[in-house]
Amino acid sequence: QVQLVESGGGLVQAGGSLRLSCAASGRTFSNYAMGWFRQAPGKEREFVAAINWNNGATYYEDSVKGRATISRDNAKNTVYLQMNSLRPEDTAVYSCAAARTRFWSMKDIGSWGQGAQVTVSS
Repeated sequence: QVQLVESGGGLVQAGGSLRLSCAASGRTFSNYAMGWFRQAPGKEREFVAAINWNNGATYYEDSVKGRATISRDNAKNTVYLQMNSLRPEDTAVYSCAAARTRFWSMKDIGSWGQGAQVTVSS
């Protein structure tokens, strides 16, 4: 089992930037892919971004392409989500997720973080 703890959420003005971090423990971090999801009030959770185990392939939801960058530091057991040009519609609870395998699959998520609130004011 992997334990995940997010940090870096907060209140930011539209057009601003924010970097979320997710610290992992419990398994060898480089053995699994990582992803970010978000859930806005009254909406279903949606995929944001993912990265394979070796900082290779990355995947993004269409609305964040060009504004978000996912990265990981396997030496620090941490995955990051840099969000730029934030919009009010980016307001949500952002959660990181650990896959069971090295290569990302939406069907193979094994662990979730508790989430971090990101609020973008207009």
